[in-house]
Amino acid sequence: MAGSYASVDFSQAMVTQPVAAGDWLVVAPVLITMIGGALCLMLRKNTAWQPRLGMAFLTLLVLANLGLLARVLDKGVITMVMGGWLPPFGIAFTVDALGATLSLIASIVAFSAGLYGTISVDHTGRRYGFFPFLLLLLTGVSGAFLTGDIFNLYVWFEVLLISSYGLIVLGNERPQLDGAVKYGVLNLVGTNLFLIGTGLLYGMFGTLNMADLATKISELNNPASGTLAVVAALFLMAFAMKAAAFPVNFWLPASYHTPNVVVSAVFAGLLTKVGVYALIRIFLVLMPASRDYMADVISVVAIATMLTGAMGALAQTELRRLLGYLVIMGIGSMLAGLAVGTNLAISGAIFYAVHSIIVMTALYMAAGIVAMLTGSYSLRESGGIYGANPVFAFVFLILGFAVSGLPPFSGFWPKVMLVDAAFQDGRGWLGASILLSGFLTTIAMGRAWIYAFWRGGPEGTPDGSAVALPAAAAGATSSAIWIPLGILTALVIYFGLQPEWMFELTARGASGVVEPLGYIRSVFGDQ
Repeated sequence: MAGSYASVDFSQAMVTQPVAAGDWLVVAPVLITMIGGALCLMLRKNTAWQPRLGMAFLTLLVLANLGLLARVLDKGVITMVMGGWLPPFGIAFTVDALGATLSLIASIVAFSAGLYGTISVDHTGRRYGFFPFLLLLLTGVSGAFLTGDIFNLYVWFEVLLISSYGLIVLGNERPQLDGAVKYGVLNLVGTNLFLIGTGLLYGMFGTLNMADLATKISELNNPASGTLAVVAALFLMAFAMKAAAFPVNFWLPASYHTPNVVVSAVFAGLLTKVGVYALIRIFLVLMPASRDYMADVISVVAIATMLTGAMGALAQTELRRLLGYLVIMGIGSMLAGLAVGTNLAISGAIFYAVHSIIVMTALYMAAGIVAMLTGSYSLRESGGIYGANPVFAFVFLILGFAVSGLPPFSGFWPKVMLVDAAFQDGRGWLGASILLSGFLTTIAMGRAWIYAFWRGGPEGTPDGSAVALPAAAAGATSSAIWIPLGILTALVIYFGLQPEWMFELTARGASGVVEPLGYIRSVFGDQ
């Protein structure tokens, strides 16, 4: 018996060579956040240690993602298979420039949010799990960006959703519970659609490895018809729900204003972008023919999402609700890149995703500081901030310019790329919609700045007078509030003034999904 085992050629089914030390960075983001979340959970009663532990693991996460991106840029796409089994038998983590870039930006945003949360989250919030939930949310986000298996993409979505349910109800107030119900129901519907589509794929091809699926789908005579067309429609609907695209975007502005503002910031920065990432990965790597067939539908969805978000923002008098609609507007811009589908368009969509993750997180943090300074999120009850803190007024104006796509900040370049790609592809109406949504956003943000910063006080304050800010401003004196906002604003300015590095990085990420041969070879070699 021993002799028969010795004759088996395990090299045909298992990894027989030792894994390079640097390749362990592929799974490091998931391991760091999982271990950190578990430790914070075990020590949840020690609220004094929660921020220290949480920030230590978030710092490790940023460093690991920096190392991972550097290795991907140096070595190309990296694959690591669990359990030593070769794909498609083993579960693969496959990391390209797109996944590594988004994972790094997500970790920087999470680090900033954790630092902000040391002030904005009180003793009760720490006691009931802010830092464990934040770290476990990043486990799901990191896993989704790094996995090479479509079922495990579903699993990581579940991890981040379960963690997000814990964050959204943190505080246990009635508006939070109401927002959590709306948030949960729509996401559960999307999750079920995703699972049904995944089951159909497995039934058709007997595999869920993304590289394996890409190869087998490309060999079909008509890869955009039959059951596969149904699967593509299910995935589009599922991820449109998770990304808050039209017409299933009503849950976002009804829920994102209800939790602690730092939770809203994390949600606005990360959660919808994971949905867009999944659409880009599935429709370009796995189902490019289906994307071509559905391009007009995606274009209509993108236009409706952009304009719904921008016009919704114009109608709001509550700052967090306004920002929720701007999250939706940004999703439409990213979907416009998917609708066009060229290298330039996808590069613009990736650049826009990076920009949106940073700027929307920063804007929600800024909204929290507005509430600390004025005692309210209502634009009608705000005012006088420019006189009290002109530096903060200037920072908010920068973020307003950036989210509107105005130069010289980070939102300008991806919008230029997306508009250029749309006109090159003969979709002038799509490019015009991107410009129109930016114009409407400029009006909405200008109005918010005038109300909250420029005028002397709340609605009804006589012209020429200024009202003293309330005692609620005490929390805004801590550096832990200003440092994360400063970090994110600095990135907004840097990517606007020095975009060359992002151009190269996003171009590499786009080419990796539009022409996924390197992705497939990383998993299966040159066979």
